[in-house]
Amino acid sequence: MKKKSLKYYAGVVCTALALFTSCNDLDLAPTNKFTDLNYWTSTEKASAVLSMAYSQMFGADFFFANERLSDNLYEGRGSTAEKLITSGQADAALARFSDEWKKCYEGIKTCHTFLENVDRVPGMDETLKTRMKAEARFIRAFLFFRLTCHYGDIPLFDTDLTMQEANTIARSSKADVISFVRNELNEISTILPTKQEYAASDNGRITCGAAMTLLARTYLYENDYQNVASICEKIMNGEYGQYKLFPSYSGLFLPENEYNEEVILDLGYVLLLRTWDQYYDAIPLSVGGRVNGFAPTQELVDDYVMKNGKGIREAGSGYNEDDPYVNRDPRFAATIVYHGYKWTKGDGTTSTIYIKPGSSAEAGASNLDEYAGPGQNSTGTGYYLRKYFDPTAPAGMNAGLNIILMRYADILLMYAEAKYELGQMNEDIWNKTIRPIRQRAGFTDATALDYPASDLQNIIRRERRCELAIEGLRLFDIRRWRTIETVLNGYPHGAKFASDNSQYIQLDLRRFNKDRDYLFAIPQSQRDINKNLTQNPGY
Repeated sequence: MKKKSLKYYAGVVCTALALFTSCNDLDLAPTNKFTDLNYWTSTEKASAVLSMAYSQMFGADFFFANERLSDNLYEGRGSTAEKLITSGQADAALARFSDEWKKCYEGIKTCHTFLENVDRVPGMDETLKTRMKAEARFIRAFLFFRLTCHYGDIPLFDTDLTMQEANTIARSSKADVISFVRNELNEISTILPTKQEYAASDNGRITCGAAMTLLARTYLYENDYQNVASICEKIMNGEYGQYKLFPSYSGLFLPENEYNEEVILDLGYVLLLRTWDQYYDAIPLSVGGRVNGFAPTQELVDDYVMKNGKGIREAGSGYNEDDPYVNRDPRFAATIVYHGYKWTKGDGTTSTIYIKPGSSAEAGASNLDEYAGPGQNSTGTGYYLRKYFDPTAPAGMNAGLNIILMRYADILLMYAEAKYELGQMNEDIWNKTIRPIRQRAGFTDATALDYPASDLQNIIRRERRCELAIEGLRLFDIRRWRTIETVLNGYPHGAKFASDNSQYIQLDLRRFNKDRDYLFAIPQSQRDINKNLTQNPGY
């Protein structure tokens, strides 16, 4: 798929881009000389439109923005839309609300354009056409699910809209949207190939495994654990392709290991042609960062257990508050940069990251990374990010590293959670799910690997947070658990660098209104156009 995206960004799809522009985000009607009658002349042109749909399905901007809406990350500089949301100051005119809406419906428009016109292509292989239609239907289902997760009731339609329809369509219930998405996924799962049935040149394409993983998520987000368990069990049994944990947790997120056996679906990026640069404002300044825009919270750091499997506040954990980063969950150092961290550069050399105030002077090193208070260039929390750092990225961090949307570890975690919530968790299930995830991470102590006698819900939820940290899923977990009302109300914290390194940094107050903030506002710009669009409560 990487090679195919080279074609897409190099040329032919540029002719198709002009087909999809409009004032109303639901309509996006053609405006240039290319028409449905003269564009669809070859398989290559059809593939170009489908490639555009792939690129519109999701992106790095929303991927990391969703993490910033959770309790995993804190934004130390500026006043972004996500910061306004988490501080309780958002209104219906906020750019994030309109951008998410617009991007999703643009992608849906592209899917409809493809589905309603691909049959015009002369001599196209029917097997290929059927598969490509299934891919487009997956992307459309993905986008509708994304919309309903954020907005609740939304306009739902399965054909292209006229301008009049776009300006008058009402919102369908979330239940109807979810039903549509599930019906689509069930149907296309019988059409799409497994990962192993694709040629290497088609790496990154949507598979039946991806369709079933998305289907499992639709049930997970509704707390329908019976269906979650049933679907995940089928994926684990290999009914939708063969998946397994990649041997190295840190290696899972390196460019040389893209499309590995754990990846179910990822976003394809290509150096110099399609890149993302969000980590320019997330990594230490001394190793190429610009400023620090967002950083891990102390609350995320504290959820990483010790190597013996005990939480840092459990008796016998061995945690030392004055030396807090030793003997921690091995995934911690693969994800978060802390004071004294040994940073490995792309050329294999290492440097020490000094974050504690005053520490760099003692070492005769750069003070660029030191915590200097709120609103400064350096970290606002006392931490930086490592996970998803692309060591092959040039200066400016325009990374070509793929971003993973679905992976097998999540299947195991969903299955473990579902079995626990159904009252069916036991040692056998633990040994099929949490134990191998921890073994892959690098745990060796029996107390970390053996089936625990109690506190299973907290253990499973904490395991999910740490395994999937900075992968865009935390927001949806704390929403469905209803814990967002607690974890996003109050002051988040940073490292123990305040008051001459004697207190934890207290960050800006966050507010979550349970009667409003589970949903985004319907964009005011769209309600100005379409009077039939009602608003969500509280906006």
